[in-house]
Amino acid sequence: MAVIAFIGLGNMGGPMAANLVKAGHMVKGFDLVPAALDAAAARGVTLAESAAAAVAGADVVVTMLPSGRHVLAAVSGEGGLFAAAEPGALFIDSSTIDVASAHAFHEGAAAAGLPSLDAPVSGGVGGAEAGTLTFMAGGSPAAFAAAQPILALMGKKIVHCGAAGAGQAAKICNNMILGISMIAVSEAFVLGEKLGLTHQALFDVASTSSGQCWSLTTYCPVPGPVPTSPANRDYQPGFAAALMLKDLKLSQEAAGHAGAATTLGAAAAELYAAFEAEGNAGRDFSGIIEWIRARS
Repeated sequence: MAVIAFIGLGNMGGPMAANLVKAGHMVKGFDLVPAALDAAAARGVTLAESAAAAVAGADVVVTMLPSGRHVLAAVSGEGGLFAAAEPGALFIDSSTIDVASAHAFHEGAAAAGLPSLDAPVSGGVGGAEAGTLTFMAGGSPAAFAAAQPILALMGKKIVHCGAAGAGQAAKICNNMILGISMIAVSEAFVLGEKLGLTHQALFDVASTSSGQCWSLTTYCPVPGPVPTSPANRDYQPGFAAALMLKDLKLSQEAAGHAGAATTLGAAAAELYAAFEAEGNAGRDFSGIIEWIRARS
C-alpha cells in the first residue's frame, strides 16, 4: 500500500482519488472547496488540513489543478509542496496546463531532487468515475515506470509521450482535434436538418463511412443516435465548454510559440469563445450545435 497525496478534489480529482482508495491505497487529500472535501471524505479519502500536510509522508503526490499558475504556486517556494515532500517522492501533475508551466514544474522538481511526470488526462468526468481515463505522460522513463502502476488504477490507457512537457503537448493537440471535429459534426447535422435528413439517417451514414470520428460516434451532439451523449441530458457536462475553450487557447498559445499554422484551431477557439460569452460556459461543449443552429 502506498501513501498518496491528492491535491485538487474537484469533478475530476475527486473520483480519481476515490479509485486509488478502492485499490487499497492510503489517500490523503486537500482542496480549497469545502464541498469537494466533503465528497472526497465520503469516498474514503483522508482529509488533510493543508496541501503541505497532505504531502508530508506521501510516497506519491498527484496534483489536479485549474491552470499552470495554480500548479506552480502550489509546488514552489519555501512553503510549497516540493519543500514539504519526502525525499524521492514522485510528483504527478494531471492538470491540463501550458507547456511552459509544465517545463517549470519539472525543473522545480529536479532542483528539489524529486522525480516528476506531467500526465494530463482525457475521458471527462465519466472516465474519471469509471477509471477508464487516458493518461498522456511526459517525463523520464524512470518516472514513468514508477507512476504507471498508480496511473493504471485511474485509467485504461497510459501513453509515455516523451520527455518533460510531452504529455501536455499531446493533450493540447488532442483537444484541438476534438474542438475542431465537434464543430464540423455539429455543422453537418445542422446542414442535414436544412436538407431534410433525419439525425438518425445522417448518423447511420457518417458513423460507418469517411465522416466517422469520436465526436460523432461517441459524443454525438444531437439527441437519439448515441443515448449516452450529453445531447440526451440537455448538454449537462461531460466536458464543459469553458474547459474546451481553455484547451483551445492553450493550443493557440503553443502554436504561436512553436510557429505552427493552426487556422482551424484558431477558428474553433473563436467560436467557443463566442459560445461561452453567451452564458454557455457550464454547458457541455457539444452544445455548440445549438449556437450554430441559432445562426443558420
